[in-house]
Amino acid sequence: MHSSYIRHLLHLLRYKIVSTLATIFLVPLTCSGQEAFQFNLPFSDAKWLHYGFSIGLHTSNLQLKYSDKFVTPEMDSVHSIMPANAFGFSLGFITDFRLEDQFNIRVLPKVSFYEFPVDFNYTDGSTNRQLIEATFVEIPVLFKYKSERHKNFRFYFVGGVAPGLEVSGKKRKEQSDNRLITHDFNVNAEIGFGIDMYYPLFKFSPEIRFSKGLVNLLKEDQYGFSDGIESLKMNVVTLYLQFSD
Repeated sequence: MHSSYIRHLLHLLRYKIVSTLATIFLVPLTCSGQEAFQFNLPFSDAKWLHYGFSIGLHTSNLQLKYSDKFVTPEMDSVHSIMPANAFGFSLGFITDFRLEDQFNIRVLPKVSFYEFPVDFNYTDGSTNRQLIEATFVEIPVLFKYKSERHKNFRFYFVGGVAPGLEVSGKKRKEQSDNRLITHDFNVNAEIGFGIDMYYPLFKFSPEIRFSKGLVNLLKEDQYGFSDGIESLKMNVVTLYLQFSD
């Protein structure tokens, strides 16, 4: 249900997202060709605190490391264990503290919906796909370095850490029978870049962020799925659409 819901939602939203992005990007380009230039939000960067919200679309997978047991005779029937990519999304809030003109610290609480398919390929040609569905509450804490503002644009880089806690514990426990399972706590190292685009009433900031898991998410199970695996760590690439004052 979780898998089909995400795919259905992304299918419904994709045309709306594309048209909205096209409108947002084309407006400043159109205005830049006009003789009368409007310097939007002239006092925005002097404020010490900014609020906003974000929408994230991500692709994620699990980085797998085989255990020594994988090459033992008792696992001869398993040809390979292959994580696959899957899409998901996140919704969050922005709290941005100004340290000085080119440095900010950001606290970005969000709820993220993940899917992690892992294919167990057997020597007889069959495949058993284990689908891990997870809903994480994450709180990225990032430093933001900004370039000098040029008219209504400003480039920036971000980096930091993002601890997260899985919050659909009851559902995951009900689905854990005869399945590959993971721990409920995670920490990602994050780095990314984006553009602050100043509009008359708000600031729009498209951003690409790369997340690398620092915690081994693998949890031993009694059904043998974890036997050939030493560690599972999260890899995520996210496109964020951020709106702030």
